[in-house]
Amino acid sequence: MAAPAHGIDRIPDSLGYLVLTEDGAVISSGGQLENDEVTANKITKIVHTAYKIPVTGDSRDTLRRISVILDDVVFMITVSQKKIFVSKRHYLPQEPVPA
Repeated sequence: MAAPAHGIDRIPDSLGYLVLTEDGAVISSGGQLENDEVTANKITKIVHTAYKIPVTGDSRDTLRRISVILDDVVFMITVSQKKIFVSKRHYLPQEPVPA
């Protein structure tokens, strides 16, 4: 894939990234997600499904970010300027502080 011009490749602790068009075509990718068409298709379906769910009655209130946690990784998904940005990172939840 071509070198990304979006800076998503510089996210600290990133395991991989995807930049997709609205219809799920891979614009750029890297790390564990390099050329990962299967994950790109799944992420695109999640985003399109989430856009169909009304959040409020305000039409200006649109989805911008989604976090998908699977075991020890999290996919951080952001929709901006008609592109889908995905960063795969380790998921390290904070332990609750005992009372």
